[in-house]
Amino acid sequence: MKHNKYRGAACILTGLMSFSMTFGTLSLSAQDQQTVFAETLSDSQVLTTEINGDVNADGSFDIADVVLFQNWLLAKPDAELADWKAADFCNDERLDVFDLCLMRRAFFAEKPGVLKTQTIPVSENNAKLLGRTQKTDGITWLVHSGSAAEFTVTGTEASVTICGDSGINSEEKYRPRYGVYVDGELVKDVVMGEKEQTVELFSGAVSRTATVKIIHLSEANNGCIGVKELTVTSSSSTPVKPTPKKELMIEFIGDSITCAYGVEAGSQYESFSTATENFTLSYAYLTAQLLDADYSAVCYSGHGIVSGYTSDGTKNTDSLVPPYYEMVGKPKDYKTKWDFSKNPADVIVLNLGTNDDSYASKELETRGAEYQELYEDFLKQIRKCNPDANIICTLGIMGATELYPYIEAAVKEVGDPKITCYESPVQDMNELGADWHPSPKTHEKNAYLLADKISTVLDRPSDKIGIDLTTESKLESEIDTESGANAWPYYAEWNRSMNVNISAAGNSPESITVYVPNLVLPTGKYELSFKAEGLKGEMPYEVRSMKDPKTVYASGTTETETTLKAFDLCESADDAEIVFMIGEQTGSITFSEVTLYKRANL
Repeated sequence: MKHNKYRGAACILTGLMSFSMTFGTLSLSAQDQQTVFAETLSDSQVLTTEINGDVNADGSFDIADVVLFQNWLLAKPDAELADWKAADFCNDERLDVFDLCLMRRAFFAEKPGVLKTQTIPVSENNAKLLGRTQKTDGITWLVHSGSAAEFTVTGTEASVTICGDSGINSEEKYRPRYGVYVDGELVKDVVMGEKEQTVELFSGAVSRTATVKIIHLSEANNGCIGVKELTVTSSSSTPVKPTPKKELMIEFIGDSITCAYGVEAGSQYESFSTATENFTLSYAYLTAQLLDADYSAVCYSGHGIVSGYTSDGTKNTDSLVPPYYEMVGKPKDYKTKWDFSKNPADVIVLNLGTNDDSYASKELETRGAEYQELYEDFLKQIRKCNPDANIICTLGIMGATELYPYIEAAVKEVGDPKITCYESPVQDMNELGADWHPSPKTHEKNAYLLADKISTVLDRPSDKIGIDLTTESKLESEIDTESGANAWPYYAEWNRSMNVNISAAGNSPESITVYVPNLVLPTGKYELSFKAEGLKGEMPYEVRSMKDPKTVYASGTTETETTLKAFDLCESADDAEIVFMIGEQTGSITFSEVTLYKRANL
């Protein structure tokens, strides 16, 4: 533990030690515990008087909080103090005498054990609000995809009242969808067709403290979800508390891909329905989970920067994101100014261009330049609203890759050192969601990749799990003509494939090699996969050191078209290469779909 988080109160430690030792076995009755605690703290009443009026926390606590103070006072190991923030009543990132005094106040303020039922409006005072929200007539509206209210609630039973806006009057397939999670378990998944409904969170004879998350699963285009109030039976004067904010905050700006359009559909032939739109399966939500970050999303299906989706190439200016970026939302009831200072983003991910491509691709040279100009304007607008954030621009999951060079040019033209870009790999067309949108697998792959990119811009270590480590390299070839080998290689940039037309074989497999160089591999479990068409016999392959080819990390032979090889890397390698040895083959051989993924340790 770093003890500078805790302002020591040396003047009262002697008295408090008796309190700590008394609770060492937690064998006293609840009433005796309260008596001992109250008597011990009465010695520091002068401190309570001195800080009267300066404390800003609610003062509620339970016996678990007492145990936290006991462990702190007895200098228990850090591992036993992982939840020390639960007893930080002052919300000042420290445990100190002020928190102890607040605990004392709470003892005298109420009689523990007396249950009472109360109705509590949900607001930013007792819930952590994720994403863009708006308070209207006592209801907290979750506007965008993933917008959520998250809190802990203590009691024997609790329920929450959920509201629907005008979206509930739409055809069923277009109504808003929400989910309710209790301690990480989904307990309610609803396509909202009512103006108001009550959801039970838990009930029982024994009091519990549960973490609750109410999340908007569909998008703002199809209506929003309101969280009205909680009904709680509890002995605590403050049974509802916001969950702690995370250290990292990420904002995602996008279109239907970010909304997770059709992610739960059975195939690409299904049409849109909010019942298959689930933000918790989006690359955005998964990225935030991987990085243990809070998040916000601003996303609308069919929208772009220069044009929304168009089927005939006519510019669609009704579906643009920039005019509504500084508002809570585009729907008329939410066109209020958004306060960027309330929860500033550390990182902003901009993923727009897929819909613009339906317009720009018709006359790419002129319309691509128009897209670039407006992209630059939008980057400046984002920077104005978020002066300190890192901005990462990307495009490509659903194609539209011909616009990516214009993004690169826009980033270069703006010249902001905290703005970077990368091209997302195009989705697997054999596994798709509704209307040819990304599948859960595609979202997951892109989340791993984006988490790595964010770690890089924040100078954080990355575990590299789930990303293709070959993407920064390309296939190359080497021919040893002195061995008698002769061949003509051709590399295709568009699909990262290598064709080698061999007219004469050499005297060993390594007479002709195709390889992927300059791989940096941390320790862990790996899967090497590749496609080799045209083999006429067994082909050896290795993952090895470039500096010392005798240092081999994995090897095998294959004569099949597609090969998957799993292996463990016990020591990191910063100079690795994948080598395919075809020196004894003849004819035309094509290598494609070469990937090397680091997998989670199972």
